[in-house]
Amino acid sequence: QVHLVESGGGLVQAGGSLRLSCAASGRTFGQYAVGWFRQAPGKEREFVASIAWSGGWTFYADSVKGRCTISKDKTKNTVYLQMNSLKPEDTAIYYCATKDSNVYPYNGWGQGTQVTVSS
Repeated sequence: QVHLVESGGGLVQAGGSLRLSCAASGRTFGQYAVGWFRQAPGKEREFVASIAWSGGWTFYADSVKGRCTISKDKTKNTVYLQMNSLKPEDTAIYYCATKDSNVYPYNGWGQGTQVTVSS
């Protein structure tokens, strides 16, 4: 089973940037996609962005479209989430996960990385 580790979170002022990393070990990412999700205090986990591991597509939630870019480095078995123009409402724990097929659920959830945006 794949084991994912997120990193790169931190405290940043509104308008700032962060780059999150999601590294896979044990095996490579699922062949279909890798996704970033986030969960703010008192809220349900929500989708942020996803990228095809073997293809070329990306997909973004409306709330981050134009501010975030998801990318991958297959040589490093790592997926990144570049976040710009951060807002206080982006404050959350960010998680990554992967899946082998569109019909399967995401799995391999990591421990998450905390992103805090101050106003």
